[in-house]
Amino acid sequence: MTWCVYLTHPEVAIDPEVPVPEWGLSDVGRQRAAKAAFLPFAGDIRGVISSAETKALETAQTFAARLNVSQRTLPFLHENDRSATGFLPPEEFEETADAFFADPYKSVRGWERAIDAQNRIVTGIRSAMRHVAEADPVLFTGHGGVGTLLMCHLMGAPISRAHDQTRGGSWFRFEKTWLTDQTGRNLSWTEL
Repeated sequence: MTWCVYLTHPEVAIDPEVPVPEWGLSDVGRQRAAKAAFLPFAGDIRGVISSAETKALETAQTFAARLNVSQRTLPFLHENDRSATGFLPPEEFEETADAFFADPYKSVRGWERAIDAQNRIVTGIRSAMRHVAEADPVLFTGHGGVGTLLMCHLMGAPISRAHDQTRGGSWFRFEKTWLTDQTGRNLSWTEL
């Protein structure tokens, strides 16, 4: 059975003047991303597939370079589209994110609906896996919001922020078959 790992980017250099998808990793984020290449599963990874957002791409490149494995980007892995609001101060962001998860069928402040973001990432990962050798473990690098939506799908659980990571730079392992049969019970995030 093919297993995969979903890893979120760690801390970013926040700049309200720069579009959120273009934010890169902070110094702490780069240090934590480098730790990913030494995780217990790292030596088995045969490829890295990343969001094209700068912070996720930098995380993927750090991992792929250390292990000398292929790395590619796919647009379906990007974070939920929050361009309608752009940067929000932390407290306002958390309130909006709570609302995003609380009503998956409603657009909150113009954000992409949670159900649409979930369908995008699940369909995209399924599609990506069709081009991966059955026995090859893959690392996906992305974002906490859509990673949580993916986790909810894999567990066959309703969309809920209760399954959200507590800190960026966290990961979980899943079996390829869970994309279809949704039997990935008791998944949880592990911090780098």
